[in-house]
Parts: sequence; structure tokens; C-alpha cells
Amino acid sequence: MNDNMATLFMEGDTFLEADFPDVDSAEEKKMNEEKIPEPIGVLPLKNTVLFPGVVIPITVGRDKSIHLVKDAYATRHKRIGVLTQHNFEIEDPNPEDLYQVGTVARILKMIRMPDGTITIVIQGRTKFEVEEFVDTEPYFKAIVKRKVEQKPDEDNARALIYNLKEKASHIIDLSPNLPSEAKIALDNIDSLSFLTHFIASNLNIEVEEKQEVLTLDSLMEKGQVVLKHLTNELQVLELSEEIQTKVKQDLDDQQREYILRQQIKAIQTELGEDSFESEIEEFRARGLEKEWPQEVQDVFDKEVKRLGRLNPAMPEYSIVVNYLERLLELPWQEYADDNFAFKHVQKVLDEDHYGLEKVKERILEQLAVLKLKADKKAPILCFYGPPGVGKTSLGKSIARALGKDFVRVSLGGVHDEAEIRGHRRTYIGAMPGRIIQGLKRCKTSNPVFMLDEIDKVGSDHRGDPSSALLEVLDPEQNNSFRDNFLEVEYDLSRIMFIATANSLATIHPALRDRMEIIQLNSYSLEEKLEIAKRHLLPDAKVEHGLEPQNLRISEKGIKKIIENYTREAGVRNLNQKISAICRSAAKKIVMEEKETVRVSEKNLGKFLGVKRFENEQYKHIDVPGVAVGLAWTPVGGDILFIESTLTRGTGRLSMTGQLGDVMKESAKLAYTYLRSNCDTFGIPHEVFKHWDVHFHIPAGAIPKDGPSAGITMLSSLASLFTQKLLRNQLAMTGEITLRGKVLPVGGIKEKVLAAVRAGITTIIMCKENEKDVSEIREDYLKGLEVKYVTNMKEVIRFALEKKPIPKAVNLLPEKPEKEDDKVKKLA
Repeated sequence: MNDNMATLFMEGDTFLEADFPDVDSAEEKKMNEEKIPEPIGVLPLKNTVLFPGVVIPITVGRDKSIHLVKDAYATRHKRIGVLTQHNFEIEDPNPEDLYQVGTVARILKMIRMPDGTITIVIQGRTKFEVEEFVDTEPYFKAIVKRKVEQKPDEDNARALIYNLKEKASHIIDLSPNLPSEAKIALDNIDSLSFLTHFIASNLNIEVEEKQEVLTLDSLMEKGQVVLKHLTNELQVLELSEEIQTKVKQDLDDQQREYILRQQIKAIQTELGEDSFESEIEEFRARGLEKEWPQEVQDVFDKEVKRLGRLNPAMPEYSIVVNYLERLLELPWQEYADDNFAFKHVQKVLDEDHYGLEKVKERILEQLAVLKLKADKKAPILCFYGPPGVGKTSLGKSIARALGKDFVRVSLGGVHDEAEIRGHRRTYIGAMPGRIIQGLKRCKTSNPVFMLDEIDKVGSDHRGDPSSALLEVLDPEQNNSFRDNFLEVEYDLSRIMFIATANSLATIHPALRDRMEIIQLNSYSLEEKLEIAKRHLLPDAKVEHGLEPQNLRISEKGIKKIIENYTREAGVRNLNQKISAICRSAAKKIVMEEKETVRVSEKNLGKFLGVKRFENEQYKHIDVPGVAVGLAWTPVGGDILFIESTLTRGTGRLSMTGQLGDVMKESAKLAYTYLRSNCDTFGIPHEVFKHWDVHFHIPAGAIPKDGPSAGITMLSSLASLFTQKLLRNQLAMTGEITLRGKVLPVGGIKEKVLAAVRAGITTIIMCKENEKDVSEIREDYLKGLEVKYVTNMKEVIRFALEKKPIPKAVNLLPEKPEKEDDKVKKLA
């Protein structure tokens, strides 16, 4: 039962103390026979329900309600209707926002408050149900009808009254907030109706449940519902009493245990044995030897003093011990010496990784800046590229070159912010975040710290780890990083953070902005060949227990593994294939007692099975409309045949080969440009009205997109409509515009090397891509001619043969014969 009952008996509350309702059978009958005004003004209540016979104080603040109360109080009968709102948050309710069953109330007293509101004391008289609202201004008015409750027989009524009073009295005894006078008040109530309503009004239940009690028409059913709620409340109070008794007993036990432990301590001191105080002294001694900021020293001393006041048997004792251990284990101001011998760094990077010249140069530039900077703040790098190109191993090489510890933390699949910032010590099993745990492992405060797979960090209801990383990777903030577990600042500014990612699209923009992005492209065939010879094959031999002379793989054999058994940007699958060959060789050496196993391109199938991939090779083109393009893929470059053909029709353009939107737009651009410039290329404009064009790019199961096939598509169309072949062993790449300009594209290195592998001897590309070609090693370009162009006229002039094919199709429509010619033929 709630505190409303207690307010009925507070000293000085004269209007309730004097007018406490004593509803007997005569009064109850009188209330049920009172005439209800028609229409009656309706007062909406927000968070309470008025029951017949019950007196409650209400503060009225809404303008409509104040108007209603003043008007009603001025009348002789002083009657209003009271309805409860469905949702107490609605400030200005409509009729449909109110329950339909309420109570007619009489205003006993009205008090005007200084803040403009009015406090009224009302008594419920009889229950009613709304038939209809007749007015909403200046306040609600409604036509209502009285609802008469069904009374039980006298025996049932007496039994229900007894049970209700017994439960309520027991609750009053157990509740410290309810005065004993409330029992006297309950004993004086003889009416079942008023007793039920009085108890229901003071129950600790939701407004909706009180409204359900008011709505019930059967007094027996209503009393049983109230009795059920009383029983539940009584059980809660009894349980609370039991818990309080148990807590008191526990406190007595703890006090007894404390006295006994003090006695044990005295006995241990007499015997000269160690106690838990020796552990505290050990913490103090270790703290004196530690070099750390003054703030940490102050926190450490405070926690040690706190530990001395705790009982070792208490759970909090182990929590404080764990915290002190963590503070002592961290390398607060312990730094490894920086080794900036750049020749040594260059040598180590070259030993561990072949190629990646631009990446190595960028790393050396960063290290040079770090050497010259006075604040020693390390750079924050992000290695971005496809899987298997050496991002993680490059971080290890940097650490080895600089003579620093290397810490790697994988962030793939991390969803909880506490993984970065740590858990608060109040939680059971709390621990620092991964950054602090990594520093604990490496024992220095300036390691090379790799945040692997930073693009795969997730977020959910537990927080966003990307947002927590903003502080870690911000040079302006990470000198005062605060872990939730440590609750003191830690300087991360001298850590060299290196993040790795396969995609920049999924990295938080603000996080991406804090990092220096260094892109690692996919390896070319030539680079993979060198990596296999220098690193993968020797390492695989050692890993599988083979001597250098036990296994020989020819250069052509390695090339065939790369081209026909792997399709990747990096070298992970290549390493797996070489390991498979090593295992097979080890088996042959052990079982067949061979000294040397030789692997060449001819017998490679015996070790690795049938070829899994076939590289596209250039084939001689003997029909117009076929051009060779160059494509970039995540695993390298490839050549692309673009075919076009004509069928009689009305000038429609159709495309197949699972082309993306950008590629379809390139085809439409090429077709429109050729039609608008047909006179320049010697194509009659009539042919476009009588022929449909169909574009197709083979390998239809593979999605294709991008603008770089623009000049290839235009060359294919020009060849088709002029009936001239494209030059032999020619490929091209470039984007086009409606004005016929050729624009630069990306992936030039991969495309050029793919062309060389496919037997292409001439490539056409945009003049602005010349700088990209200059970055490719000259020995890779041997025997290759690159033609740089700026517009499509140059492309067509260079790419098409001079004359049409011998059996060229006449694309002009046939002219209709004249009547005279027909007569001559008949004659």
C-alpha cells in the first residue's frame, strides 16, 4: 500500500483529519441515489483514479480544469465528473484519450496556490459511464449514466471484508511508513464497497490496474481482485523483512569475523609468520622502484592505503590487488632506444619484402621526419590493400628494423567499445582494453603497434569501437589516453601505430582522416615470381624439413603455378601451393629414397592436379567489330575482348555480358559519338537507321563495370561500321567523353603487365597515363609499344587498318527500282 494512506493521518492536515470519510450503509445509499447533473463537467486526471467514497487532494493546473473547478465550486451541488487519461504524458487530451468509466465527485474544499494552480479536495460519490461528450470548450461536458454495482450475499460480503481487513492490517504492521492509526480507520469501515474502494485507491499498482478495478461491476469480483493485489504486496513486504533480517545477521557475522581475524593477526605476529600486511608492504616497495607520473603515484598510494583497511576475505580486496598489479606491470616511462640507421632499415625492409618500392620510400620518409622531430610523436600509418600483399609482415619488418617490440591486435569483429577503452573496475572480471594489454605484453611504451583489420570493426548496442579509436589514433589527444579500468592517463603519443585495411569504405571517416594512408597494390606476375624464389620457396623448404638440394622448382614451373593454379592479389595461395609441392616432395624422398625432386612446368600436374585457371591470351582477329580492352581486377590485370555485330533493324543498341551501369553508359557514349561524327570517319549516316548494334563481352557470368573500356567500345563500333579490322596484337584502355576526349584511368601497372603476358605488342592509352607507365620497370616493358592519345580521332586513325576487309558488308540500304527499269528487265 502506498503513502497516500499515511497522508490521511499527518498532523496539521486538518481537512483530511476532520473529514475522513466514514461511509455507512445509509451514506452509501444516499450517494448512489444522488442526482447526476446533465450535462456534467468532466475533469481529466493524469496519474490517479478516484473511487466512490474516497477522499483525495488534487492539484489543478490546466486552464480548462481550473475553469471547470471554479464553475463547479460556485454551484450548490459542487459536482464534477472525474475521468482518468489513458496516457498521462498528454497535456491537452481529447475525449478519446480518456477512459469511459469514471466517478462523480463532490468538491469538499478549494485552495488557491501562489503559483496560480488550485488544490482541491474531492470525494468520490458514485460510478458512471460516459454516453457521449456534448462539449469540449471551455471544458469537457458529457452526458453520463450511473453504473450500479452488484452486491454479494451477506455471508460472502462478511468473509471478504474480514480477509481484506486482515491482509491490510498485516501490511500496515510490516510497513514503517504507515501509522498504526490506519488500522483503526480500517476497523471502523463496515461497507464492503467503501472498504474495497479505499484499499484499491491506496494500492501500489499501475493506474491501468486501478482503472480495471473501478470498471468492474461485480462487488464480489472487485473485492477478490483487490485481495489478490494485497496478497502480492504482502509477499513482497514479508520477503523484504526476511532480507533485512538476513542482512543484519550477516553484519553481525562480519563483525565477529573481524574480531577473530584481529586475534589471528596478533597470534601470527607473536609466531613471526607473514600476514596479508606483508603483501601490502611488497606493493609499496615495488611502487617506489617504478618510474611513472605523479598522478599515477598518488592513485597507487591511495589504493594501497585502501587495501590496508580492507578485510582480505572481502571480494573487494582481490579487486584492489588486481588493480595494483596492473598498474605495476605497465611500462609507464620505459622506452626502447630509437634506431634510425637508415641503411640498416633499408636493408631489413629489402630482405623481408621484394618490390613495394614506393611503400618502402614512404616509410623511410616518415622515419626521417620522426628522427628530426623534437616531440618524438610517432606517425600513424594505415596500410591499405588486398589480402596477402604483406601488410602485417611489413609492420613486423619495421619493428625489426627499428629494434622495437612489435604488438599486434586484431580488431576484426570487435563490437564492444570496452575492448578498446577497457571495463570499469566495478564489474566482475573487469580488465583493461586491448591497447593497455598490448603494452603490458611488450614492456615498453614506444613499440610498433599494429591494429590489424581496422576496416572490420563493428558497432552495436554495446558501443562503437571506431569512436573509441579516434582518441587512440589522434596525435593531439593520445598523450592523455584514459582507460576505463586504469582511470589514469597513459601517454600513447610515442607509439608507432600501424593500421591495416582491405577497404577504406568501411572505416569511420573521422578515423580515416587521422591516418596516413599508404596503398599496397596487388603483385604482378613478375613480382610474385621473385617473391617465390627469394622468400616462399626457401622458407617452405625449411618448414617442411627439406634441404636446399632436395627440391628444385624451375622458373617456368613457378610461373605456371602463379598463372594456372592461383588467382589472387597477394601470395597466400601461392605459398599454399608451394607448401603442397614440398609435402609431396618430402613423401617421395622418404618413401622412394630420392635425393632430389625436380618440378617443371611439364610435371607440375602430378603435384598439384589439373589447372584451375586459364589466362586470356590474344587471338588473331579476322572480323570487324572485335577489339581488345584491358581490365583491372582485385587479383591483377587481364585482357578483355569486346565484340559487336550488326543486325537489320531500326538503330537500337543492346548489350550483354553482365555489364554494370557505368560500362553501359560508356557503350551509349561511344555509339552517340560515332553517330554524331560519322562524316569524319567516312560512315554514311543512313546506316544507323537500318542496323541494330549488339555489344557483348565474353565471360558473361562475371560482373564487369567501369569507364576504362570507353575507347575500346568506340574502336569496336568504328571497325564494325567501316568494315575495317583493328590492328593486330593491339589493346587499349581509356575513358571517353561526348566531345571525343580520352581521359586517364587507373590500374595501369596491372593492365600493362597483363597485356605483355597475353602477347600484346601495342597499347593505346591516354597521354596523362604516361606518368603511370614510367613507374613500371623497363625490363617488364621490353617489346611493348605504348601509343599515347588525347582524343578519339587519334585512336581511330591509329587503330584501324587502311582498307576494309575483302568481303565487306554493304551497309547502305538498297535503292528501289524504277518502273522503266522493271519493264526493260521483263522485255
